[in-house]
Amino acid sequence: VALMPRSFVEQACARCSVTGAKFWFSCNPAGPGHWFYREWICKAQARNALHLRFFMEDNPTLSQETRQRYERAFQGAFYRRFVLGEWTAAEGLVYDFFDESLVRPVPAGPAERWMISCDYGTVNPTSMGLWGKYGEVWYRVKEYYYDARQVRRQQTDQEYAQRLAELAGGREIEAVVADPSAASFLETLRREGWNVRKANNEVLSGIRLTADALKEGKIVICAPCGDAIREFGSYCWDLSAGDRDKVKKEFDHAMDEIRYFVATVVAPEAGEDFFFAGYVERRV
Repeated sequence: VALMPRSFVEQACARCSVTGAKFWFSCNPAGPGHWFYREWICKAQARNALHLRFFMEDNPTLSQETRQRYERAFQGAFYRRFVLGEWTAAEGLVYDFFDESLVRPVPAGPAERWMISCDYGTVNPTSMGLWGKYGEVWYRVKEYYYDARQVRRQQTDQEYAQRLAELAGGREIEAVVADPSAASFLETLRREGWNVRKANNEVLSGIRLTADALKEGKIVICAPCGDAIREFGSYCWDLSAGDRDKVKKEFDHAMDEIRYFVATVVAPEAGEDFFFAGYVERRV
């Protein structure tokens, strides 16, 4: 119910006009400003409602190992919501666990597979990351980052395609994963012979998947990726967004293309559900 529009829920309730009708709601927690929390959870007694909370320990089909894996999949506000079951606000850094200890040198030797992720901008920065797979881990070994505002010169689609080719460095690139909204740039890449994959671009689920991939060691950011490392330390939640979870639209260009890569390539290869919220069920 927390994912449904308030107007839909209230209209559904209005249709239950038969004497003795009852409402059953099921949801994961959201932020404390969410309308359902304010109007139903906080007013449960006034509404003659029974509020039931269920945790992972209440699910007899989950082993301890599975529960621990799910607990590791979340951090910050998402851990408090989907593991502890709290209606809590997102705040501070998005990836508050990321620090220099997670940065690794580029692995020696050739990678088994190569891909490139890209967040395209005209006035806003463009960020590209070169990913190599070594064993079961994807390493972001190299990057290209261009801020047109800072340089005071915009580049054309053709110029960005050339920068992408330089980043590839003659390697056999399996695919270029990019924001599907960058239509003209994607078409330029296709004409240049690149295999283009449109990225999954759901922000919140992508952030959860990226946090999981970093903490589980499924992806590694290498030392040459200085702009991505800088953005990890500046990418924050927008605390003025009210009852919505929203990230600030700044210091997010490398963050976006890393998220594209994880949601489009890493998570599907690992057989993970794109929407993590389904892992833990709460009923109201």
